[in-house]
Amino acid sequence: MTSASTKRLDFFERYLSLWVLACMVVGVALGKLLPGLTATLSGWEFGTDSHVNIPIAVLIWLMITPMMLKIDFGGLVGVAQRPKGLLVTLFINWLVKPFSMALLGWVFVRVLFSDTLGWITPEAAKDYSAGLIILAAAPCTAMVFVWSYLTDGDSAYTLAQVAINDLIMLVAFAPIVMFLVGVSGVVVPKGVLITSVVVFIVVPLAAGWLTRTALIRTRGEAWFTASFLPLFKPVTILALLATLVLIFAFQAENLLRNWFAVVLIAVPIVIQVYFNSGLAYLLMRRLRVPHNVASPGALIGASNFFELAVAVAITLFGATSGAALATIVGVLVEVPVMLSVCRICNRSRTWYGRALEPSA
Repeated sequence: MTSASTKRLDFFERYLSLWVLACMVVGVALGKLLPGLTATLSGWEFGTDSHVNIPIAVLIWLMITPMMLKIDFGGLVGVAQRPKGLLVTLFINWLVKPFSMALLGWVFVRVLFSDTLGWITPEAAKDYSAGLIILAAAPCTAMVFVWSYLTDGDSAYTLAQVAINDLIMLVAFAPIVMFLVGVSGVVVPKGVLITSVVVFIVVPLAAGWLTRTALIRTRGEAWFTASFLPLFKPVTILALLATLVLIFAFQAENLLRNWFAVVLIAVPIVIQVYFNSGLAYLLMRRLRVPHNVASPGALIGASNFFELAVAVAITLFGATSGAALATIVGVLVEVPVMLSVCRICNRSRTWYGRALEPSA
């Protein structure tokens, strides 16, 4: 690991668990103490019934635009010449993750926690399982650029992985959810899906490309890299933490009222994250994919597009439903667990590299 990588990760990770806990406490406190303000912020959406929140969207733009600024779009041409990492990512995201989550949800939530132990009612277990499926069927987009940044990932390759996932999501997300949830007549709102992709991917991508192109032309690439990009180093971290505060504030009542269910729902989510990231990482090592492609690829295969999942769950089942709660638990679990996966990828860099060394 380079010294630069160590410094970046050191600052972000050292007190990460405390930061996430603090965000949860502050968010829930805001939701309970200032319900009027929280309701107003929660109601600011792009269009009628889009369930895509404007304050969260702005924070996500601040979170990922600095990564978009670093992308050299000329590097996208080389992705087609190195398809193995992309194929592994697509295999995990579309043929493994939704179905493994459906299985884990059935085993833990419906069989163990509901039928066997009686901790969850059968009706609630059904709703929680539906939320878990919605969560897993939406591959991560915006946050992937944060994970890629923390593992020194190939930014152009990460962009290609995200872009192709988004194209597939437009046609595959709804059928997979309808099939696995198994609710007759459920229609996943395509407007929510398309709005989410535009807001969370197209807008920051376009802003990053236009800014990068204009500044390099006027000030030069050396100034852009050495003077402009460093200004954004703290922006990603602060925007991420502020996003967590808002999400927990919006769902404060749901989290407090169902705190035991939150603990139970977290179990299959955590298992799924480590299973899918580990499987993707090992497959890429087996196929001799470079580490700067394998690490973000493994993280893409494990993380979820929680902004979209929350919006879809609310649209289908209601803001206070068990399905919506399950997607919120995904937010609660994802950040600390995914950062632990980042640490694993970085610390195993030397071990991973041995598979790429030429045979004696």
